[in-house]
Amino acid sequence: MSDTCKFKRYIWELPVRWNHWINVMCIVTLSVTGFFIGTPFSIGYSTSSYSMGWIRFIHFTAGYLFSVSVGARVVWSIIGNEYAGWRAFFPVFYSKGRKKLVGMLRYYLLLDKDVPETIGHNPLATTIYTTLFCLYIAMILTGFSLYALHAPGGPMYKALGFMYHLFSNQGMRLFHHMGMWFVFGFVVNHIYSAWLMDIKEHGGEISSMFSGYKFTVKKED
Repeated sequence: MSDTCKFKRYIWELPVRWNHWINVMCIVTLSVTGFFIGTPFSIGYSTSSYSMGWIRFIHFTAGYLFSVSVGARVVWSIIGNEYAGWRAFFPVFYSKGRKKLVGMLRYYLLLDKDVPETIGHNPLATTIYTTLFCLYIAMILTGFSLYALHAPGGPMYKALGFMYHLFSNQGMRLFHHMGMWFVFGFVVNHIYSAWLMDIKEHGGEISSMFSGYKFTVKKED
């Protein structure tokens, strides 16, 4: 793909980029503190040691921030530009999306040599993003349900009462823990795919999440 006829386009608006990096920060923080919560420790043996208390505080603070970030992304999928819109996450529901989805799938299956240019989200990746978003919701619900156990009968406990019918307490902890590993798997694939598309398309896939701009062959989608 030639670099002599590229057009600079503003794709990722500031709220989308902020959302992306806040999620990265929260996932790292939640994972690290979550490991310690799963395997508690204490710095020293004095009765005043509050190391795990601080770790839990950081974990749940990051959980609140992550929840706000996920909610903000839902709002922005309604009021943001076309590349951030909810429609981009369901390419199978319209003809152009299905065509792009098939083209990208053929490339990943090594049936086509040239990668199809994607202006916004990779239509195949958005299918994974939708699944990931559902996992985010499940992680938020199980996380706050576990948190609410400290005050049975409290407002949060009552609001999440349906969760205690779906899971036992230990089952909820196991789901929450396993969910983290699925997120890890996505992160590995996401970094690889972004790097691959950056190399193949030469469109600034990675740098666009800092600047908002990508370089495309087409003027219009």
